[in-house]
Amino acid sequence: MRIAILEDEPPLAAQMSQLLTGAGHNCHVFPTTRAFQTWLQRETFDLLVMDWMLPDGTGLEALKKARANLEAVPPTIFVTSRSEEGDIVAALEAGADDYVVKPIRPQEMLARVGALLRRNYPAATGAVETFDDYVFDPAGDMLTIAGERVVLTAKEFALSLLLFQNMHRPLSRAYLLEKVWGRNPDLPTRTLDAHISRVRTKLGLRPDQGFRLSPVYSFGYRLERIEPAAGAQPE
Repeated sequence: MRIAILEDEPPLAAQMSQLLTGAGHNCHVFPTTRAFQTWLQRETFDLLVMDWMLPDGTGLEALKKARANLEAVPPTIFVTSRSEEGDIVAALEAGADDYVVKPIRPQEMLARVGALLRRNYPAATGAVETFDDYVFDPAGDMLTIAGERVVLTAKEFALSLLLFQNMHRPLSRAYLLEKVWGRNPDLPTRTLDAHISRVRTKLGLRPDQGFRLSPVYSFGYRLERIEPAAGAQPE
């Protein structure tokens, strides 16, 4: 999972980053709320880990701004030395999902992160997943639409399933590349666009078919389910 860490103390930021990276996550550390807010607008993250006191503001203010400006805010854990009940309540009321008091205990931190991610992103089990007429079988990288098999490459299948699993969620280009091609892929810039175009065509992702796969300006792509207009009659 991609995790954004808002923490201005280098030793603690390094500790959390190493801990979570060791658990298989990809961590991005931000020492200021300004940098944090800027990258939240540019990239997709699966989890936010936030300190309270930063050089240019507070994590609480940053979370409130994120909730006001983003379409969807990832699950959030506060990691802070503030342990008063009022602070914990304020963070939870602002939208935080969990609260950890410093100093962190590594195994507890991993357990809390793991529990929060499991609640929000059910782990892939290899089981068949169905979205309306679209049936994905990860065991064979096989997709059928209304019972008809669609021939896809392994990357096209992975990209298609990722988009359906994140319906209505804007996904950044870097996020899509990382999830489908692995971390730091050395690929031509048009590779993702070409795959998106083929997926759109092969899966018939058009409004008249009930779906729209569209670019999000200066960000990435989003798959949306289009509800039929009121009074419209099925063909």
